[in-house]
Amino acid sequence: MSPTITHEQAWHARGYSNCAGIDEAGRGCWAGPVVAAAVVLAPSVFQQPDLLAGVNDSKQLDAATRGRLFGQIHHYALGVGVGIVPAYLIDAYGIVPATRLAMLSALLSLPCRVDALLIDALTLPDLSLPQEALIKGDARSLSIAAASVVAKVTRDHLMQTADHVFPGYGFAAHKGYGTAAHQRALAIHGSCALHRRTFQPLLTYDI
Repeated sequence: MSPTITHEQAWHARGYSNCAGIDEAGRGCWAGPVVAAAVVLAPSVFQQPDLLAGVNDSKQLDAATRGRLFGQIHHYALGVGVGIVPAYLIDAYGIVPATRLAMLSALLSLPCRVDALLIDALTLPDLSLPQEALIKGDARSLSIAAASVVAKVTRDHLMQTADHVFPGYGFAAHKGYGTAAHQRALAIHGSCALHRRTFQPLLTYDI
């Protein structure tokens, strides 16, 4: 399945011309922030969807493809916004509220007006904007898929930088996800300030 502009066009038909697609990266990680992105596609994309050919759920794309598409998305978007919520706030609020906070931050950082939302799997109940939660939205909606790519590329870059600040954990390789190598590093070094202390198996390790 490739994402389409069908859901965005449905909002346009109802009079909502600036529909933002929203997705996150890093929700299930043991370490690092949760990053959300919001993307409003430019009118040119609705006239010629092939301008963003190849954009899909970021998990289905390799790093090189995501990097190339990241630039294309910024070029063909009316607006791109990013929100970042660090590990200590994830521990304080819980992952779902923290994810919603990242999404709200991404929306607020958009340089353009937004009048409707398409969100991967979640809603933002504190907002009065019309919105729709799409299960597997990153595989169904082009703007959500674009947001998934922006969020993933942004977060991966942050974790590659973190690898220099906290060497020994392999953050550049696994990006904070729960891998066998990550668990071995925890057994050797314990946890660091980037780890989500309320997540299993981090409850076992002390900062």
